[in-house]
Amino acid sequence: MAILIITLVGLTASLFSLQPTVATLATLALQLVHGLPRMRWLRGWWTLAAQAALFPWSEPKGFLAASVLLIVPGRARWPLFGAVAVAAGLLSATDFYAGVSAAGNTLILGLIVFGLTRLSDLRSELHAARRELAAQSVADERERISRDLDTILGSSLSAVIGLAEKRRPAEILALTRDAAERVRQAPQNRPNPVPQVDMTPRLALPVMLSGLAVYAGGGLVFTLMDPDPATVLGCAVVLCVVALQIHHVLPRRHGTRPRYLVWTIPLQTALAYVPLLHSGVDLVHSLVSLAAASVLIAVHGRTASWTLFSAVMLGELSIILVAKSVPGVEALVYMVASVSLALMFYGLALLTHLVSQVNEARQAIAAIAVAKERRRIMADVHDLLGYGLSAITVKAEVAARAPERADTEFRDIARMARRALADLRAVPYEDPEVSLHVEGASAREILTAAGVDVRLDIDTGLLAGQADTLLATVVREAVTNVIRHSRARNATVQAVSTGTHVCLRVINDGVSHDTAGVQGDTRAARRGGNGIANLTARVAVAGGALTAGPTGDGGYELAVTLPVPHGSSSDDPVPAPA
Repeated sequence: MAILIITLVGLTASLFSLQPTVATLATLALQLVHGLPRMRWLRGWWTLAAQAALFPWSEPKGFLAASVLLIVPGRARWPLFGAVAVAAGLLSATDFYAGVSAAGNTLILGLIVFGLTRLSDLRSELHAARRELAAQSVADERERISRDLDTILGSSLSAVIGLAEKRRPAEILALTRDAAERVRQAPQNRPNPVPQVDMTPRLALPVMLSGLAVYAGGGLVFTLMDPDPATVLGCAVVLCVVALQIHHVLPRRHGTRPRYLVWTIPLQTALAYVPLLHSGVDLVHSLVSLAAASVLIAVHGRTASWTLFSAVMLGELSIILVAKSVPGVEALVYMVASVSLALMFYGLALLTHLVSQVNEARQAIAAIAVAKERRRIMADVHDLLGYGLSAITVKAEVAARAPERADTEFRDIARMARRALADLRAVPYEDPEVSLHVEGASAREILTAAGVDVRLDIDTGLLAGQADTLLATVVREAVTNVIRHSRARNATVQAVSTGTHVCLRVINDGVSHDTAGVQGDTRAARRGGNGIANLTARVAVAGGALTAGPTGDGGYELAVTLPVPHGSSSDDPVPAPA
């Protein structure tokens, strides 16, 4: 904001000197209203109309062009922006060159003031937009994962339903085992493009380069208008100063400096002083201001950069006072204009670098949100689909070895596959809701079908909502591990309330030394599984604790303790995990 104020005041200072016109002062005041955040509530069509009414008698003409870009909505701003430039050229048309120069200056100054004004808005707008961006990125990722899951697993589950109707247990077993392996694999990470939220980021670098081009062109014109034999040297000086400026301001990786900075800054400063000893003072505003801006842009350290900036500006003042014999007050006015131009170029470079850095930050924020959602989806897929596929596998094995029960088992297989398919398609868009009591009954059915003697002890009215869903998910994972990684003959599923906590325990036997780690997490993690790790993290978020490990007598126990909120009954839900 300080850069904007100094730039606006500096751009008008040399125009009214010690005798400011009312129209110019009023235009400056209106531009401050249009640009400063705390005064922006005053701006509107009436302030734009007032500035337009003062346009023929006020300077600089580029203020109205900037205001058009700031206030007029939609694409209509651009024809009006061009009309302001044409009007400025016609009002200044003492000759063709003067008209074209005035129109060009109005265009570039309008873009520059617009860019500097939007710099103050950019941080707040992008901060507000990042949540919307993250939400949109998550929504896009959900759509993509939904398609991937349907391709990877949906077709397998649909095929299982068809095979159950055809009574083909061997093919069902092959499909479910393959699908269970795929459940362990997370969807491939693909970068999502980050949309621009405003035209300022797209215009930042072009505006800066256009500003440099205009001031370089002005410098060349001033040099070529001088019939002195040193004209060619003057043109070379202007081009070298501008080229060094581009070298200093082009966007680069954050924290890096331009190459050969120790040589390029002194060289640019020395060359910027050369025309001052020969040409008019106006050219120095372009060249010395560029050199001073380079110091602020490229030199690291606030103290060092501002000290060198002051030294460059004082050097200009000394040359104006001594070599050009300009009166002190007039020299100070020129100094204000030079400082203003330097800060303007510094602000444009800052805008360009800021846009690049903020866009990188927004991409990182969106990527983090997408990665978090991907982990959530894959945890749900693992917890829900792993259990369903294990259950189908057990049923298919029973149907293969017990033909007398085949009809019942195939019906159960088709029912479980349809349920798994519905869960699969719902996972990307909503948190699945399962019930501890329903899952307890399902666990009894599946384990019994697998030849396990089950003891089920679940209190009624323990918890509701997502706490109940979490305990049901734990039961699913525990039963899946019992089926896959043990030779259990007996299992217990117990859930009781102590008043302040709800405790869930799943215990089974038939665990050998070789399979104890697999049923838990250590070896499963090596094989690509992450079920216990997922559940441990989710239980911890809910304020509880999960433990899993061998019991020492050939058994295995998975236990979860969840707190009941203070002042709540066991029938009340605990807060949903964040």
